[in-house]
Amino acid sequence: MTVPPRSFPLPDAFDLLCAQYAQRLPERLDDLTGPTHGTVDLPLHVVWSGRRSYGLEQPRSRMGLYRTVLAEGQRQDLVGFLNRDLLIQQWPVLRTLISRPIRDVWENAFPKLIATTATTAA
Repeated sequence: MTVPPRSFPLPDAFDLLCAQYAQRLPERLDDLTGPTHGTVDLPLHVVWSGRRSYGLEQPRSRMGLYRTVLAEGQRQDLVGFLNRDLLIQQWPVLRTLISRPIRDVWENAFPKLIATTATTAA
């Protein structure tokens, strides 16, 4: 049995992931009003196994929280767990730790993140 060729183009995985992440974006970076201190415990719909509690005072822990929420969180999670100033501050390193679709979607939506990266690299 042979499979007939498709007569329509299929989107590639990168485009599908970008579309998925773009739907979750907040409207503005200022919408990110998450905590800046203390401990954050993520709900099971964001982290279904492994580490769920993150201390914001420890840079590595905070980076882990942001990586996880960017990858797995829905819009309400992004807004509730991420903080605008912390995201901008961490972005030059954080952008190297997240997947390309996430990085591209966030940088295309919020050029301030790119500017921050360029300033830090100079």
